[in-house]
Amino acid sequence: MNFLIMAGQLILGLSILVLIHEAGHFLAARMFGIRVDKFYLFFDAWGWSLFKFKKGDTEYGIGWLPLGGYCKIAGMVDESMDKEQMKQAPQEYEYRSKPAWQRLIVIAAGVVLNLITGIVIFALLIFNQEKAYLSNEEVNKVGIYASSLARDLGFENGDRILSVNGKEIERFKDAQGFSVIFGSDITVDRHGEKKTIQVPKNAYKKLTNIGMRIFEPYYYPLIIDTVIPNLPAAKAGLDKGDRIIGLDSVTIKSFGDFREGIVNAKNKKVNITFLRNKDTLTRLVLIDSTGYVGLLASSPYNFKPYTFINSFYYGSKDAFEMISANAKGLGKIFTGEEKASESVQGPIGIASIYGNEWIWSRFWYITAMISLILAFMNILPIPGLDGGHIMFTLYEIITRHKPSDKFLEYSQMVGMFLLMALMVFAVGNDLFRLFK
Repeated sequence: MNFLIMAGQLILGLSILVLIHEAGHFLAARMFGIRVDKFYLFFDAWGWSLFKFKKGDTEYGIGWLPLGGYCKIAGMVDESMDKEQMKQAPQEYEYRSKPAWQRLIVIAAGVVLNLITGIVIFALLIFNQEKAYLSNEEVNKVGIYASSLARDLGFENGDRILSVNGKEIERFKDAQGFSVIFGSDITVDRHGEKKTIQVPKNAYKKLTNIGMRIFEPYYYPLIIDTVIPNLPAAKAGLDKGDRIIGLDSVTIKSFGDFREGIVNAKNKKVNITFLRNKDTLTRLVLIDSTGYVGLLASSPYNFKPYTFINSFYYGSKDAFEMISANAKGLGKIFTGEEKASESVQGPIGIASIYGNEWIWSRFWYITAMISLILAFMNILPIPGLDGGHIMFTLYEIITRHKPSDKFLEYSQMVGMFLLMALMVFAVGNDLFRLFK
């Protein structure tokens, strides 16, 4: 059942994104009077399809091979490798007969729609799910909680973040993102003195081991606001209003101290010491494998509501930060800083990210993330991808010399071979991880 839920989310998410991407090509082609012969979700390999119908000049359908989809544009050298059509004299309704600037728009339209889709989903999730954000100004009333990694780099509890890479930030969340953990300069106020501390480019590697972000807004006393029933804290008898002051032999001065201590105590029994009214009590608590205790702390902060307008601003900001992170990650694979076997994921890996529970907010977040990754990957200047077509079209615009159809055919074949090899590697990598 869990597998079916993961597979269902993967198929639905990718189907939505494929339809949106190909709709971009389709609509742009029709806008310039270019005929579209086929519009398919999934591939109708060897001419087999699950469903199809024809309207006008276009055949619409669903193929049997769920590896994406395609939009067959008349007079274009693409994955269909329709050499017979290319041998005939160009027609006015064909892609190859149109000006280079129009062809450029047709090719880029799919990537643009994937980018817009990612931004819109992020924005709507921010507006409808997050609803409000914690400002950096609010956190600076008491300062940050520095994780063990941050302390190793020279940060201290209570530091107030002034800027990231020379820019002031509004949301505290932006001091925790990819732009920080992939290398940055953080300027802080420490007891009235400004200090700039450098976060190295490999900081992200160490974060997975500490179970926390590099900075947390948890530098305040841990007074319990809510105890979730049937979880370790409730079973141990902790209650609302209790103030936690100790974890085994460690003094707990802030919620951050407690979070860090709990993360390091997974699958262990720990003594939690707390104040209840005037009494000091201790309870033995079994921490589960996730490091989750089941309590919520009272927060001293006031949150700012997102407006519909600024949710799109922050949605765009988060989207481009996601793309930047993927670009940096790809660069690390090519430079050898990261292993492809540890970074590249295929369908099984992506399905596992969706998870074995169908939670709509998570489904849409991951779908938006994949949409942005597809936009980034598709724009790479590799034959067989949209970026390859864009590269050749830009070459034509700059040099006023169009590559021959034969050259484009061979380039397409090389690109398709590379993409198939990458797919085989990704699926094999998934299976290796699964059995391992």
